[in-house]
Amino acid sequence: MPLPDMEVDAGIIAETAYAKVNVALHVRARRDDGYHALESLFVFADHGDHIVASENEDGAIDLAIDGPFGEGLDAGPSNLVMRAARALQSYLGTERGAALRLTKRLPVASGIGGGSADAAATLRLLARLWDARIGQDELAALALDLGSDVPACLDSVTQMVTGRGEGLTRHSVDGLEGMPMLLVNPGVGVSTAAVFAGWDGQDRGALDASSLDALIGRGRNDLEPPARAIAPVIGDVLAVLGEAPGVRLARMSGSGATCFALFDNPARMAAAASLCRAHPGWWVMETGVRGV
Repeated sequence: MPLPDMEVDAGIIAETAYAKVNVALHVRARRDDGYHALESLFVFADHGDHIVASENEDGAIDLAIDGPFGEGLDAGPSNLVMRAARALQSYLGTERGAALRLTKRLPVASGIGGGSADAAATLRLLARLWDARIGQDELAALALDLGSDVPACLDSVTQMVTGRGEGLTRHSVDGLEGMPMLLVNPGVGVSTAAVFAGWDGQDRGALDASSLDALIGRGRNDLEPPARAIAPVIGDVLAVLGEAPGVRLARMSGSGATCFALFDNPARMAAAASLCRAHPGWWVMETGVRGV
């Protein structure tokens, strides 16, 4: 389990909820339980949302939300941070509480695992705050109950993800970790359920993640066509990224609408970021692929 960020004040600890990016996402089949069987290579950005916590002596779980994408978010029981906190509290049978603050830096419903990363960071954070004796397998089971992407977000390292998110294998790809990565969202949210419902049901083959060249040349995101049908502006983002000098790969992440681009060097990424910022309403984050 990754160590939490440095303490920001006495009794207060912090975590980064790292943005998740699907370098490739192959949808192989629809399962009998209603979920889809996926094959995906997850990487994580160096940046993301931010969560801090301190102990509540009365045992209550409280959540406050701020940040550029915090306005209008529900801080009640349905929020994934609250659900994660209460799930861990219930599992441990503890009466210890927490005061949590989520600084929402990632756009909502954007295909980069913001809510899932927030839930995973909350589990990491509170396990440390409460000195919990809980194994990684137990924590992963709690995470899967919260959402398909949450288990992968626990460690936030490059990994192959299969099934609906329960099959996790750390997977290093030469040259990928540390690459400059640009994230761009055109300012629209798309429904994950609607995007999956629009998948055409065709199995186009297994994911080859043996090398960066294989991921670029033979990888794909099977959810991109239905997402673009819902939000055609995704195609505009990919066109700008795909024509940027020095780009190695431009693709949509997850169920969209956020797209990403991998670059040879930070200067090329910065130049592409300037082009994207010229489009009103587009959210742009310059970051990199997080290492172990």
